[in-house]
Amino acid sequence: MAEYRAAKAGINADAQARINSKYRDDVAQETLEWIKVLTGEPDNTSGDVDNLYNVLKDGTLLCKLVNAIQDGSVKKINQSNLAFKCMENINSFLEAAKKLGVPPQETFQTIDLWEKQNLFSVVICLQSLGRKAGNYGKPSIGPKEAEKNVREFTEEQLKAGQNVISLQYGTNKDQQTGISFGNTRHM
Repeated sequence: MAEYRAAKAGINADAQARINSKYRDDVAQETLEWIKVLTGEPDNTSGDVDNLYNVLKDGTLLCKLVNAIQDGSVKKINQSNLAFKCMENINSFLEAAKKLGVPPQETFQTIDLWEKQNLFSVVICLQSLGRKAGNYGKPSIGPKEAEKNVREFTEEQLKAGQNVISLQYGTNKDQQTGISFGNTRHM
């Protein structure tokens, strides 16, 4: 676990500091409060980094969360504190979250949580899952999911659009005068 790792130094320490600076206690607290509404756990919903890590590190609460959103998402939740069993729980959560609609770019790697590498990405994943929970009739958090906005155009409107010249092609109006290719520069 993270307690037994050597401290990062040099450019790695700078990179880790940049990752850690993105973490926001208020967003993490909102996320933990949402988890408590769905699962009844944890007792402490403080958003500080250490509390979030201690609450989620074994993955059991994460598995209970996806099962609260859609029953049976994770078939077996390991209760053991052995490292590989805890990481298996986290991985089961991530697979279930993807099936519930969380985009892969908004998930995290197991090691981000297990070794306390990037708790910001853990919160991002949980916020994304919180948006998707509304699709399953559960309370949601974060910004509302966008709704489809299909637009229908008539054949006449489509043909009229073909005659419009985009401003990306430029224009020949208001050109500077006095510029001529081939002239030499006088000093």
